[in-house]
Amino acid sequence: MTTEVKSGLEGVVAAETRLSMVDGERGELVIGGFRVEELASWSFEDTVELLWGAAGYHGRPLASPLPSHTETLLRDAAKQHVPAMDALRMAAGTLRADEDGPAAQLLVGTFPTIVAAYWRRLHGQDPIAPRPDLGIAANYLYMLDGTEPHAELVRGMETYLNTVVDHGLNASTFTARVIASTDSDFVSAITGAVGALKGPLHGGAPGPALDMVFEIGEPTRAENILRRKIANGERLMGFGHRVYKVRDPRADVLAAAAERMFTRAGDMRLYELARSVEQTALRLLEEHKPGRKLQTNVEFYTALLLHGLGLDVPLFTPTFAISRVAGWTAHCFEQRRVGRLIRPQSVYVGSAPAS
Repeated sequence: MTTEVKSGLEGVVAAETRLSMVDGERGELVIGGFRVEELASWSFEDTVELLWGAAGYHGRPLASPLPSHTETLLRDAAKQHVPAMDALRMAAGTLRADEDGPAAQLLVGTFPTIVAAYWRRLHGQDPIAPRPDLGIAANYLYMLDGTEPHAELVRGMETYLNTVVDHGLNASTFTARVIASTDSDFVSAITGAVGALKGPLHGGAPGPALDMVFEIGEPTRAENILRRKIANGERLMGFGHRVYKVRDPRADVLAAAAERMFTRAGDMRLYELARSVEQTALRLLEEHKPGRKLQTNVEFYTALLLHGLGLDVPLFTPTFAISRVAGWTAHCFEQRRVGRLIRPQSVYVGSAPAS
C-alpha cells in the first residue's frame, strides 16, 4: 500500500478552532466570529479578550514592565548588536509564570516592552517603562520614542495589531500548539513560535515591499520600473499570497487605516505614491500573468502603515509578533482543552537494513 505524503502538510486538517477562519477563495478572514474589517476600530485589548474568551480563558492584557533579568539580557544583547528578532526570542525565554493564564497575560503585556526596550538599547538610549494610563498600542509607540503618540497614530497601530492577530494554523501558530500539546509551559510554546516566525518564509517581507515603492519614487516611473522587474522574472513584493486567491482582506483594512492615518497625521505624498504603484502593479500582473490572480497582500500596506508610524524596517517583524502573541496564546489555551499530544507520522525512505 502506498502512503500519500503531504509535503508541508498541505491540505491536512490538524485541529478544530474557534479563533480564526481563512477563506482564500473568497478573500475572507473571520477572527473570533467577526470579520477582520469589523475589528479595525476595536482596541487591541478588546480583540485579545475576544480571542482568549473564544479559547475559554477570560482575561484582559495590560502593558507590563520587564523583569530585571530580562533587562540585563537585553542590555548585553544590544552590546553585541543582536538582531531584534533574536533579542525577542531570547528575552521571551526569560519570562516565567506558574500557570497558563498569568503566562498569557505576561507574554502579551511584555512583548511590546521587550521590543521597545531593546530598540532603545540598540541605539544607546535607556528604556522607558510602560504607563498604566496608556493601552498596549499607545504604550508601544510611547516606549519607542518617549513622547505620547498622536491619537491617529495609536488608531493606526491598533488597526494593524488587530488585523494580524491570528490567521489560521500557520507555521508559528502550529509550532505553539505542538509545544503546548506536550503539556509544556506557555513561555516555551511562545518562544518556539517566535523562532518559527523569524524564518523569512513565514515572517514575510514587508520591508522589501516598501523598498520597491521608494525605488520608484514618482508615480510616472512606476510602469517602466515594474515592467522591467516582471521581464527580469523578479517578484513584485507585496503582491500574491499562498492562501488568498483573491485580494487579501487584511490589505483592504490596512489600506483604509493608512489613508486615514496619512491624511490626519502623515505625508500624503507617500500614500498617494504607494496607491499609484499598487494600481500599476495590479494592471501589469494581470497583463503578464493572466489568471494567476496576483492581488495585493498584507505586506504591502503593512510596510506603508508601519513606516508612517515611524518604525524602521528591522522593527516590522517584531511588531508583528507583538500582535500575533495574542493569537499564539489563544491557540495554546485551545490546545490545552484538546488535551492530546500532536504526533504525526513519517514514511521511511532510507536504505533497507543489510540482511
